[in-house]
Amino acid sequence: MPVKTDIPKKPRTNKRKKTVSSVLNLLLSFDQSIKDSYNHLNQLTIIGVDEVGIGCLAGPVVAAATILPIVPPKSKLAKDLFRLNDSKKLNHDIRKELAGLIQRHAHYSIASASVEEIDELNILQAGLLAMKRSVADLMTKLLPRPQNIIVVVDGNKKIPNFDHEQICIIQGDSQSASIAAASVIAKVFRDEWMSQLSSEYPHYLWHSNKGYGSAAHRQAISEHGLSIWHRRSFI
Repeated sequence: MPVKTDIPKKPRTNKRKKTVSSVLNLLLSFDQSIKDSYNHLNQLTIIGVDEVGIGCLAGPVVAAATILPIVPPKSKLAKDLFRLNDSKKLNHDIRKELAGLIQRHAHYSIASASVEEIDELNILQAGLLAMKRSVADLMTKLLPRPQNIIVVVDGNKKIPNFDHEQICIIQGDSQSASIAAASVIAKVFRDEWMSQLSSEYPHYLWHSNKGYGSAAHRQAISEHGLSIWHRRSFI
């Protein structure tokens, strides 16, 4: 009869958590690399800024600006934020949980550009305007005001008529922790806004499509016409 031996088993590792934690490390390392490249500036502050709602048929475009605190590896905050990523890669529940964490631990501001401004300026300029407003509002909340600031902007267009040095980062919400944090809180804020509007305009199902051009949304426009929240220049 074979003899049983007590062979210690390898501890199970949560591969998903390890993978997502490594994403957080990459996001934080990217921001640190920016600070390192500006090491001639003392106490450099990075502001990440991103906008959501660019491709929607209805509703405002919303932007957020964030200044993340230092997140030491293996700290409680790092463990809490381990799922931080581009908001488009996260489900609703994770985004909402992360948004709450970011708002408790980071400096942030949220701003928007209206449907009327989108139609007047075009969506690109309206998105940049919302980002400019979010950074400007954030600066009013910072006492004392930082001396050395770099604004990392998601995309390839700089914010026009802007006082601070900017770095444009294509797909920045999947590269920079500061931009990813901004994308999360902006997305959660706008989604909740559109869900609230959905109770006033139930035909368009904004609680589920958030103003994007789903088949059901387009059908509702055909049947009920446009609301005051629809972007005429898009339709």
